[in-house]
Formats: sequence, structure tokens, C-alpha cells
Amino acid sequence: MARIPRYKHVVDALAADLRSGRWPAGTRLPTHRELAAREGIALVTATRVYAELEAMGLVSGEQGRGTFVRDLAVPPGQGIDQRALAVDAVDLSFNYPSVPGQADLLRQALRELATAGDLDALLHYQPHRGRAVDRASIARHLRRRSLTVSADQVLVVSGAQHGLAATVMATLQHGDIVAVDALTYPGFKVLAHALGLELAPLPVTPHGPDLEALERLCAQRPVRAIYAMPTLHNPLGWVLPTRVRKRLVAIARHHDLLIIEDAAYAFLAENCPPPLAALAPETTIYVSSLSKSVATGLRVGFVAAPEALVTGIERAIRATTWNTPALTTTIACRWLDDGTADSLEARKREDAATRQAIAREVLTGLVGHPASYFAWLPLAESARADRVAATLARQRISVSTAEPFATTSAVPQALRLALGSIGLPELRRTLAEVKRVVDEDAHA
Repeated sequence: MARIPRYKHVVDALAADLRSGRWPAGTRLPTHRELAAREGIALVTATRVYAELEAMGLVSGEQGRGTFVRDLAVPPGQGIDQRALAVDAVDLSFNYPSVPGQADLLRQALRELATAGDLDALLHYQPHRGRAVDRASIARHLRRRSLTVSADQVLVVSGAQHGLAATVMATLQHGDIVAVDALTYPGFKVLAHALGLELAPLPVTPHGPDLEALERLCAQRPVRAIYAMPTLHNPLGWVLPTRVRKRLVAIARHHDLLIIEDAAYAFLAENCPPPLAALAPETTIYVSSLSKSVATGLRVGFVAAPEALVTGIERAIRATTWNTPALTTTIACRWLDDGTADSLEARKREDAATRQAIAREVLTGLVGHPASYFAWLPLAESARADRVAATLARQRISVSTAEPFATTSAVPQALRLALGSIGLPELRRTLAEVKRVVDEDAHA
């Protein structure tokens, strides 16, 4: 029988203690050196022990602070798996913003469709990239966002996440290196993991990604693409100024990078600079949707791509969903054409600004855009985000930690608060409870 390595016994023993609750969540474990001395193992072996425990989701290591016991009541990646959300929980982890009267708009749209002459056509397969009439509607909508593209460059997809998936499948290969922000959209992380991409994190500054770091990265490694959210970044809420956008584009052109521009929340920022796709149309794929601006249940999104890349993305759509459902696409495009979508976007900008104002009245130190449906709350040095999230979860309040957004091994102690899914009075009460728990944890 093969001999089990000594360090495996140490891993198993510590894992059993952690799962049994011997140490409370947030407890700082012995240093690597202390563990090595206690167990009679080499320092490098002690490091390996903690690495395995971290891979098992039992501990989290923080550079300069130590190794801490995770709260096992909070699943790793809290904030991305809705299965962890109790039925009666108040949801501050996901945004599904709505304004009064949206259901009536849908009823009216369905009544109009019921009397339309082409209703039978909606029962059949559609072109993979979408009907020409729908792509033309989306192209007109994009012009209102300062992006001029032809209908032939537009592809209709089942939400922005599907648009990102089709884009990556069509343009990147397993092992390709993609530059991303150190804090980024969790859906792109999941996608990159599933398709075998290597994410290279860029340090974030208060005003955007560190482009000096991007220059150095491209000089040292064969970076293939950059994934960017220049207009209302999720989770930090920045809107990159024109000069920064031009610098990013210049770097991308110099190093032949594909730019994947995620504009899912861009509608919330008024009077913003042109999209990256307008500055570098030959190398940028623009992805957005109507999920946040109109309704999450529509699942209608769109991709605007350089003509040379359209066919590949169309093949990816065929391989994944065949086509976006004609019924929801028709409703969405009618709303784009008749001004309903523009009206909903304006109302949601106002609603988001109201919610941000409430959040900033209740909580100090928030990071984010003043008209955003989410806010980033850095915690005190002594606080533990997973411990705070677990305490709130026991009170039926769901929040996201920084973990699902982080692309670095060092995860900041912070919460990402979604503000768009509950009523305004409940939002104020819930944020007050978040403040209480955060303050108590910081002084625990």
C-alpha cells in the first residue's frame, strides 16, 4: 500500500477540526512558520498545507495579515450563486431593478402582438444573429449611445452573459491570456474558467485600471485580449474619462489586443465619453443587454462587432442557443423603436440615484457612481467580510463579499451591495442593519 505523505495527515487533521467548528469563523490560524514548528514539517510544506485548505474553501489567506478560518455558512463565491439565498431573504446581492408600471407595459405589448399579422412567424426558428429588422432597431438604439454601427455588425443574443460567451468562444482559445481588472464582473470569471482562459489582473486605481501595469504586462507576456467596463464599472462604478479611454485603445492597438467592452450598466451614466467601440471599432466587441435597463426576464442582449468577427460569433450563437426567442426579441425591439426603452432607462437612472443617496446617508466610505444600482463598501482593517456576510445571512439579508469579483489571490475585505431589488423603505432599514453588523464586527 502506498505511503500517505506526512503533510496529507496534517491537512486531513486540520480540515476535520475546521469542519467541526473547533475554531470560530475569522480566527487567525498559526503562521506558516508556527505550523511548521508545531507539526515538525518544513516551512515550504506548511505553506502547501494552507494552500490545500484554501483550495478546499476552509481558510482564506491574506497577504500581510495571515490565514483565517472561513465561515462555512457562507459558500465560497457568495454573491454569485442564488441557490444560497433563502426564500424570505432580503436580496442585496443581485440587481433586478424595476419601476412601477412595467407589468402593464408587457400586457399592452402582448395584446398588440396578439393582433399582429406576422404572429405565426414568431413560432419559427429565427436567423442565428437575429432578424434584419431587429438588428436595425438595435443599431439605431446604439447610435443613441454614441456608437454608430450597421445592422450587419449587430447580433442578437440571450442577454449580455450569452453575448460574452459567444464572443469568447468565437475569438479566443484555451490558454489565451486576457487582461482584466483586479475586481471585475463575476460572470466573466466563471466564463474564463469554463473555457480555460488565463486572467491577468490589473491593479485598480480610484479612477480606473492601472494602464502602466497593462503596458508592462503586454511587454512581458502574450496577452490576447482585454475585458473592460469603461462606463459604469461593476463593482467599482467608475466611468473612464476620454483621455484614459484613448490611452487604453492606443495600448490595445500597439499590442494587437482584442477589446471586449461590457456595457451592461452603461445606460445609468449620462453624458459619458464615447464607448471604446467608437474609438477603436476595428478591434472592439461591444456587449450589452436590456436586462437592467428594461427587464431581467426579457433576456435580450446584443453584440456589435467588427465585420470580420461577425461570422464567428454567429457560429457560437448557433452552437449555444440557435437564436434568441423571437417573442421576447420582438417586444424588446418594439420598445426600442417607440421610446419605451428610453423612458424606462430615464426612470431607472432617477431611481438608482435615489437609492445611491439613501445608501450614502446610511453608510460612510461607499465607492461607486452616484446613479448606480450597486455600491462597494470597504471594511475596516479588523473586519472580516465573510463573517459579516454570514451574520447578515442569519438575519435573512444576502450580500456579496469581494471574493466573486476578485481576480487576485489577495481578496479585499469589502462588500458589494446591490441596491435595486427591494423597495425604498426596506432598503433604508436593511442598509441600517448592514451598518450595525459591520460596525459590530469591526470592534469584535
